Amino acid sequence: MHGLSVIDISDNQLQGPVPNSTAFRNASVEALEGNKGLCGGVKGMQPCKGFLSHKQNSGAKRFAIVFPVLGALLVSMTLVAIFILRKRNSDSGDRQRSNQNPHGLFSILNFEGKLVYDEIVRATNDFDAQYCIGNGGHGSVYRAELPSGQVVAIKKFHSPLPSDQIVDKKEFLTEVEALTEIRHRNIVKLYGFCSHARHSFLVYEFLKRGSLAAILSSDAAAQELGWSQRMNVIKGVADALSYLHHDCFPPIVHRDISSKNLLLDLEFEAHVADFGIAKFLKPDSSNWTEFAGTYGYVAPELAYTMKITEKCDVYSFGVLALEVIKGKHPRDFLSSISSSFLNTDIELDEMLDPRLPAPSRSVQEKLRSIVEVVFSCLNESPESRPTMKIVSQQLQI
Repeated sequence: MHGLSVIDISDNQLQGPVPNSTAFRNASVEALEGNKGLCGGVKGMQPCKGFLSHKQNSGAKRFAIVFPVLGALLVSMTLVAIFILRKRNSDSGDRQRSNQNPHGLFSILNFEGKLVYDEIVRATNDFDAQYCIGNGGHGSVYRAELPSGQVVAIKKFHSPLPSDQIVDKKEFLTEVEALTEIRHRNIVKLYGFCSHARHSFLVYEFLKRGSLAAILSSDAAAQELGWSQRMNVIKGVADALSYLHHDCFPPIVHRDISSKNLLLDLEFEAHVADFGIAKFLKPDSSNWTEFAGTYGYVAPELAYTMKITEKCDVYSFGVLALEVIKGKHPRDFLSSISSSFLNTDIELDEMLDPRLPAPSRSVQEKLRSIVEVVFSCLNESPESRPTMKIVSQQLQI
């Protein structure tokens, strides 16, 4: 190219800068025409600034397209990295919290130091229906056999109890711990309580005969529960409530005395169960609470006041005692009871469970005495009902 002296590239539609050589500098206009895209320092030709600007604009356009794509990719990778790091930190925190408190928010399961959340879940196959032995308004009861061979009853709440539903966590734990310290032959032993993210439950002593409600609903089982055993059941419940009201500090009101919450052992000994809604009566508290209990057993005053007293349990005991004697809930009988009726002769025949043989004369007299005490417990006025301590003493016949 540098050795050329004359050049003619006309009408070739060329473009771009021409070489800075003698042949191009000395070329005539006619030798270069027909190539609108050429530029350079040749006579009659446009300088190359426009071409360079065109190339720069093309590069800018490519940059404007590529940069946002690369930016979006970088932002996406950053977000993914942040998510992974947070997930790892969260998992690490969960593992650390799990190691610190593997049984949940509240856990005082202390049966021989071995009763733990994982054992309960495994023993019930994650609370499978085949292990369920009863259902109630607040939860279901499961039978669980632990690795040690010990059988316990698990009262699992229908929904977990998150920490924000517990107003005072320390007070709550104190009350549950107090319940684990209860020692009475007629009260089911509470081993502990667990509140977990998945499950919340109470752990109780297991009694093979089950609830009084189940026994009375079966003719065969009810016939096994003779008059002596039934009077003993009534006395046992009275003793248990007297203990809760008068020998515990602060006093404990069960609030849900009913046949479904009364369990019998193999010797037909009564055991008051299910303290899931029990209330501690504190002298510095108003002891007002929301409605709780089983319809048909709840004291009538709770229809217009939410103040809990021991007399609420006294009324429920009266209903339960009549149920033991009649063999069924005395709902049709309660409306006819009044204070004046207590002074009249009591016809036992209409009150006795017809599935049992007629009681002997001595047993009839004992039953009559029991019924008189029971009627006093059913007085519509809470102040007129006796205390459970008095009831317990009167039933020692």
